[in-house]
Amino acid sequence: MKAIAASRLSKAQERILGARPFAQQMQRVLGGLAGQVNTLAHPLLVKQPSGSQPTLLVVVTADKGLCGGFNTNIIKEANRVIATSGPAGVSLGLVGRKGGEFFRKRGFNARFEQVDVFSQLNYQHAQAIGRNAIEAFVSNEVGSVHLVYNEFKSVLQQRVVVDQVLPIRPVAESVTDNNERLAEYLYEPDPAAILNNLIPRYVDTQFYRALLESAAAEHAARLTAMEAASNNATEMIEDLTLYMNKVRQATITGEIIEIVSGAEAL
Repeated sequence: MKAIAASRLSKAQERILGARPFAQQMQRVLGGLAGQVNTLAHPLLVKQPSGSQPTLLVVVTADKGLCGGFNTNIIKEANRVIATSGPAGVSLGLVGRKGGEFFRKRGFNARFEQVDVFSQLNYQHAQAIGRNAIEAFVSNEVGSVHLVYNEFKSVLQQRVVVDQVLPIRPVAESVTDNNERLAEYLYEPDPAAILNNLIPRYVDTQFYRALLESAAAEHAARLTAMEAASNNATEMIEDLTLYMNKVRQATITGEIIEIVSGAEAL
């Protein structure tokens, strides 16, 4: 399992490193656009009154275990968001078998659920999640859409992230990494036409990035967990071998003493 995780991690790492800059830049551009246009220009920019509608919480976990605290940390953070969600509550969207099993056992009903996504992860999976999220938000069934997933930092480090996807936060609320405002944009043909094409793509891109991040983080967590398990097994074998040799030596010594004692008695 360690070798398989290592081989899959390199491919997943290449994919996320390729997709991350595009997703981050699109998030900055949309944040700038949202701060410059009227929020009524597009339904996905409209901010609902706080507590009026439930939050759609999309929880991204793994389909398999044996990956250390990967799933536990995600579920713990999702439970924290649910506990602090207020009177409107939370509507769940579940990606991954482990999250689905956990929340079903505790009586939660998911708005949608996807499993076996990471075996052959592609952009269509993100589009399916995006369609569900957009439909729920536009129909006023939910007031916001949030993502909970593991962000890949390195082989030894994964970070649990809670990210707001909808409504898109304007630049006044979401500044860039350098705390600088984005440049003003000129629109052709008009802001509404651009937003109608750009915002759905933005939503799909953010979900796709989260899936890629989670896939890479899962392989890294499993690689670390399996390496620790291999080291622990090796140490246990060495300890048991040493104990076996001590017992064997004590048995042989006892038998020699009995033979010598018997010979002296004769």
